[in-house]
Amino acid sequence: MLALEATLYDVSRLFLVPVIVLILLSLAFALVSLGRFAVEGAGRLRGRPGTPLTQHQRATGCAGDDLELVIVRRLEWLRIVSRSAPMLGLVATMIPMGPALLALGSNDGATLGQNLVVAFSSVILALIAASISFLVYTIRRRWLLEELRAIEIAGTAA
Repeated sequence: MLALEATLYDVSRLFLVPVIVLILLSLAFALVSLGRFAVEGAGRLRGRPGTPLTQHQRATGCAGDDLELVIVRRLEWLRIVSRSAPMLGLVATMIPMGPALLALGSNDGATLGQNLVVAFSSVILALIAASISFLVYTIRRRWLLEELRAIEIAGTAA
């Protein structure tokens, strides 16, 4: 049974670095998305709304259903990051907790501290990435749906 437990531990440790890399990529994506969102929001405040759907519709001549697919495609990564980053944070928290608990049992404060820093830093960054992505996703979705509605109204009026 000890061999099985050791194997489980070893396999789970293999995932720590890839999960931390994914958390950092999620955070970078969220920050870039936030910057683009801020630029678009500033333009909207100045009376220059972003019109990506209108431009796409003029260029391709597609209908409302096709524009809905464009909306889904544009928001897909924001949705994925906002939903998966908390799970990645949980994984990155749980993996170092095993060694941290072992260090606690053997009164190894330095190892305990190192593992807890990794665990809590990872989950904090993952939750920040998820929060930013969810905020941008929610507001950008509304903007795109409002633009879709305006295109549909203009199409029925013509």
